[in-house]
Amino acid sequence: MPQTFFLTGCASGMGRHMTTVFVRQGHRVVATDIAGERLEQIASEEGWSPSQVRLFQLDVTNYEAWEEVFNKAIKEWEGIDVTINFAGLLLSSWVTETPLKEIHSQIDVNLKGTIFGTQISARHMVERGHGHIINISSIAGVVPVPGLSIYSASKHAVRAYSLSAGMELRKKGVFVTVICPATVQTPMLDNQLNVDAAELYFSGLRILTVHDIEKAIVKRALRKKPMEIFLPRFKVKLFQFVSLMPRLGPYISPIYQWAGRWRQNRRRKKSSK
Repeated sequence: MPQTFFLTGCASGMGRHMTTVFVRQGHRVVATDIAGERLEQIASEEGWSPSQVRLFQLDVTNYEAWEEVFNKAIKEWEGIDVTINFAGLLLSSWVTETPLKEIHSQIDVNLKGTIFGTQISARHMVERGHGHIINISSIAGVVPVPGLSIYSASKHAVRAYSLSAGMELRKKGVFVTVICPATVQTPMLDNQLNVDAAELYFSGLRILTVHDIEKAIVKRALRKKPMEIFLPRFKVKLFQFVSLMPRLGPYISPIYQWAGRWRQNRRRKKSSK
């Protein structure tokens, strides 16, 4: 049965990919992004039909903008069944070097943007008696990541907020799922290729793709509505265990930092050819 999805961060990465997936499945999508012109360009490239996709410029850090766009979407298609908060910002830096602007921007986009979208969606869905909200955290929301302290802090908070909201809203017919993936290949990751502080984000043997995220959303989140999904399960479960004993960090981190630095350098060399 066709549903109506409200998605953020649709001009690139996971949001762009999942908009196309849902359109092909016959659903209706409210596709939003802060880059309005870029979103229109992507819509043309992907062939999103206006009969299935409504485009809106949205700054997720602006609560009033959230309310305005969400209300317009409801008027367009009478209701929203699923909201997915894809919009995110990854900026790597060492603790002593993080610019104030980057502290604010990551907390505002990653955390506040997710909270705003969840709250506004939840009010609408509780009134309807049903709905599903999917938030994107990260492996950095399970275990602290040196070099990504602000990003990691914001994603820990996204995970905690989503789990709390899920427990609160489930009894009202609204489900909340938080997805915690390891590194995903997106333009956001490419932007960190030449940043030394991002080395740990390149430490995995395999970097996930948007198709991995697609499977997690379509086959697991939407069907089973779990409170939390780890990708890949074994890796995040391992790090979750390690996070319970922070004293192991100083012994384990150097190994992953070395691996990440090596793989990051390999990718740099390939990109320069």
